[in-house]
Amino acid sequence: MDPGDPTGEPAAGDSAGGECVPMGRDPLLFLQTLQTLWCTRELGQGSPGLKQLQARAVKLLAESPPGLVEPLVSIFQLQDTDRSPLLAHVHRLHQEGKFKEAIMLGTKLRLQADLDVEKMCIPLLLQDKADLVERYVDGFPDLQRRLLALMDSWCQPGFDIRVVARRYPQMTLRLERLSPRALGRQVLRLLEQHGLDPALCPNVITQQRLAALRYLCYKRLVERSVSRESWAEHVQGLVGQDQWLQEQLLQLLASHDDAALVAQCALDLLLPEERFPASVAAELRQLRIQERTAEAPLEDGKDDYYQLPIPREQLCFLASWEDLARHQDELLQPGRVVGMDLEWRPSFGAGGRPRASLMQVAVEGRVFLLDLPRLSSPAGGQAPQAFSRLVSRLLADPSITKLGYGMAGDLRSLGASCPALAQAEKQLQGSVDLLQVHRQMRAADRPAPGVDGATGPRGLSLLVQQVLGKPLDKMQQLSNWDRRPLDEGQLVYAAADAYCLLEVYWALCREPARFHLSGDLTRSLRLGRGERAGAGELPPLQKASASPQQVPTGEDAAPEVPARAFRVVCDSMLQGLARSLRRLGIDVLVLATGEDHRRAAEVARQEGRIILTSGLPYHKLRAQVGAGRCLSVDCSLKARQQATAVIRHFNVRVTHSDIFSRCQACNCHQYLKVSKDVMKQLVWLSGHPEGPSGTGDEAAQIEDEQETGSAPEEAPGGCTYEPSCRWLEEEDLQSRMPATLGNGTRLQLSGVPAGVLRRPGLRHFYCCTGCGKVFWEGSHLGRVAENFREVLEGVPGSREPSRAPSPAGSLS
Repeated sequence: MDPGDPTGEPAAGDSAGGECVPMGRDPLLFLQTLQTLWCTRELGQGSPGLKQLQARAVKLLAESPPGLVEPLVSIFQLQDTDRSPLLAHVHRLHQEGKFKEAIMLGTKLRLQADLDVEKMCIPLLLQDKADLVERYVDGFPDLQRRLLALMDSWCQPGFDIRVVARRYPQMTLRLERLSPRALGRQVLRLLEQHGLDPALCPNVITQQRLAALRYLCYKRLVERSVSRESWAEHVQGLVGQDQWLQEQLLQLLASHDDAALVAQCALDLLLPEERFPASVAAELRQLRIQERTAEAPLEDGKDDYYQLPIPREQLCFLASWEDLARHQDELLQPGRVVGMDLEWRPSFGAGGRPRASLMQVAVEGRVFLLDLPRLSSPAGGQAPQAFSRLVSRLLADPSITKLGYGMAGDLRSLGASCPALAQAEKQLQGSVDLLQVHRQMRAADRPAPGVDGATGPRGLSLLVQQVLGKPLDKMQQLSNWDRRPLDEGQLVYAAADAYCLLEVYWALCREPARFHLSGDLTRSLRLGRGERAGAGELPPLQKASASPQQVPTGEDAAPEVPARAFRVVCDSMLQGLARSLRRLGIDVLVLATGEDHRRAAEVARQEGRIILTSGLPYHKLRAQVGAGRCLSVDCSLKARQQATAVIRHFNVRVTHSDIFSRCQACNCHQYLKVSKDVMKQLVWLSGHPEGPSGTGDEAAQIEDEQETGSAPEEAPGGCTYEPSCRWLEEEDLQSRMPATLGNGTRLQLSGVPAGVLRRPGLRHFYCCTGCGKVFWEGSHLGRVAENFREVLEGVPGSREPSRAPSPAGSLS
């Protein structure tokens, strides 16, 4: 016994039986001895004996292996003892470079409030041990805020993390994980996880807004897939009064080479012209003088996209429980197929996905648009109860086939917006997720030519193009879906997003083999994702007899693709082939003379094009783009024969309305229609009152491989050339002498013969907005149709049975 210990407890080096156990030699045995003493003497909380044992256990921490730390803390309740020796021990570990052990001990002993959070966390962050840091600040809001402020300070422009790292030369660091982008993602996740104010992290939020600005400028300036109004609204909301972001926006705009489009953006944002290059400033002044705020020309061409096939009056906006009750029977009719989709306002800031704003439910012949903000609040009200009951019944009824694209994500968003539908995903029965179908189609490794490039349509839009021939118009995708009332463009966009699901599904059911699917679409899905117990069975798919032209001719037959969806890039040796394909409405880019062949592979990958080449480059190019996306063309054939071979190889569907829908010279597919009287006036003003000699018909006698100035008049079967392009208006002309369009294109009026202007019965001229070439009605359509009768749809003796000619397609 220790005579100086009034409690009669054994000394730190004594066992319960009086046998000496040196504390530093066998800490595990000493720990077992102390635990025995704890159990036999039943020392109570706060007793002098317990305090002495706790003090001695703290001393033991310095000599204990890491595995004993947690038992010591637990057995002797060290978190409740005097904190001073504990803090001293943590500091000692930190000084010795044992940063992980120090922060783990501080966490177990709950010492965070008495330790410097930056000092404890910085070494662990540099070693990519963020999980230990997050555990360290868990439950301490003030420490969480200080940690986020520290991490945010590392994201400020110009900050060099290596300056901090030099303070820890003995450590193995993982600085690659501390780039501003990676660190910013961690900060945003922690902000949302802890529910903290984003104002704590101004640098990360600014970087996030800059990334959103770059994305929006890409969507507007490169993809041209967002409307002016939506773009300007989002950009103004992101930039606000932030001077640095304003400067970044100006740099993003000034770096783009389309002066006219940049000027339009600057006008929409009221930006000063002196901050732009001279070419943009000139365009901006011209826009202001003429007070023209029309969309850029490339935003025309609505006919190039999927069109809602039902009348506008069949779009029903439901915003009350009375509306739901009125249409409930139609929405819940057993045995029907419905397409479902959601829209929400885009969010470019911290805080996670925003609440859903609109739910679309499409049935055959009608689309219901459900106003979620009105139907989901106030919680417990009559409208939310009616809405949640209706949606629950719709989802749970296995006789109603529910269609969606990425349904799980939509249902999670729906549950987040309407708590009563939090279990919507589990209620779902009798569904077909067309995203899974799309994956099955792509897994077949049979690429659809010209539709899946980096800048082409993606997701549902790509599926719609592959199945129905035209992509979705996504110009309204980033619009403000919280706005009420929704404008006409938003209503039509939302309805098309849901109704296209029905049309895709029906097409897949009619021709599953064409898309490399099983005749039982449900089975095709299960083969891809495995059988799920309890899943609701779908009703049998409708059977439909496919017409001969819709059935693949063999196991390896490519799926049919419309001419206007087929996109190729040719090398410079195939100029004649390029013109022939353009005559048939096919999108063709041609490499410049002397341009490296590798450029074709780059364009093909970026834009989803097929490569047409000849000779030695073929094998190198095919290796860069994959099987099925590069074709070697026989140069011994004439251009017309080459075009026919390409069309047959890729199973391209060409109709009368495709002929001359693209300019043979520049590949542009936008035209302006001009009356004969206006054309006479323009020719006279341009200084060519007589024009070149000859007539359009005479010029049209040139061989197919050469340029021609006449557009055709009539083809076999009575199909006339009458595209529904826009009439030339006064505001379309930047100048009348010489005639110049608003985009800077000068009309090639010298190519219009005087005889054509005097021809009786001639009604219209068509001006290419890309190069200014002028076309007119002539006899060339008949010759082109005759030359390509073997591959042209609807011509007697062609590859397909004759049918009534389709309406002429839009050229704009």
